[in-house]
Amino acid sequence: MRSADLQPACELPGDVDWGDHGTWTWKGHACHWRRLGDPRQPSLVLLHGFGAGSGHWRQNAQPLAAAGWCVYALDLIGFGASSQPGRQRHRPLDNRFWARQVQAFLAQVVQAPAVLVGHSLGGLVALSCSVFFPRWVRAVVAAPLPDPTLLMAAIEAGPWAPRRRPWRRRLQRLLVVSLCRLLPLELVVPVLAHSPLLDLAIQAAYHQPVIGDQDLHRVMARPARRPGAVRSLRAMSMGMALRPHGATAAALLRRQQLPMLVIWGRQDRLVPLAVADQCRRVRPDLPVRVIDRAGHCPHDERPEQFNHHLLSWLADLMPSPSPQADA
Repeated sequence: MRSADLQPACELPGDVDWGDHGTWTWKGHACHWRRLGDPRQPSLVLLHGFGAGSGHWRQNAQPLAAAGWCVYALDLIGFGASSQPGRQRHRPLDNRFWARQVQAFLAQVVQAPAVLVGHSLGGLVALSCSVFFPRWVRAVVAAPLPDPTLLMAAIEAGPWAPRRRPWRRRLQRLLVVSLCRLLPLELVVPVLAHSPLLDLAIQAAYHQPVIGDQDLHRVMARPARRPGAVRSLRAMSMGMALRPHGATAAALLRRQQLPMLVIWGRQDRLVPLAVADQCRRVRPDLPVRVIDRAGHCPHDERPEQFNHHLLSWLADLMPSPSPQADA
């Protein structure tokens, strides 16, 4: 991707339109991405959480670039300004699909291995990419790492759960597909996206009051108001519910061999801090940093602490890049 292909945008800290913007096509899907910093510096890729987009890293991109990293951010397919496809027979929208998107982005756009930093769903995608495509990943940061499997008794088992009988797999697929098709998402999503209910949903992810933050509202509302939002939500609901055990966080943590850090907000109500303890049960050597007075979005709610934990861990892990005075 040539620099001329990028559209310059604001680089001010806190601006949701930070960085230079580009569009990259992968398997027929338009993928929106951003970059801030010197491309000659080591690469760091930011992956957003469910319902958000790359603008959610508004408080982190500029400080990370100033510390000497070339900061990229990618809108996962179905989110942000990227394509919003429906259900595809041979390509379910799940963390395996997004991991392949990230690997292709690293190979074709970044053109080098990178540190992956993911918020919530983005953390699961970063972990998945590091397991499936380890030569493209230098390290992983998940803030936090969500997955219901981490709260299930199955984490006590080995890396591979016993295979279910074929009839049970078919029954589960039938039930999941039927339920997802019956859900009135065509009514629920537009109402949520165009009403004050969206602000209440956003507030549930934060510890401090954020109702009235118009930039944050815009980051969440834009993808939800696009025409393909409903079909993508239905497709990813099916994909995530039907993924195999090997694609769950518990199994991936056991297989992952690269450096990994987990960051959690102490007041996270969506994915409680107890889940971090479960992560440590699966992988006892996993470092966990806890940020006080932060909810499910510690990178946005307490950006100074988040950036400090991230940069300190990276400095201990690998030679620090040269700070950029003009980043």
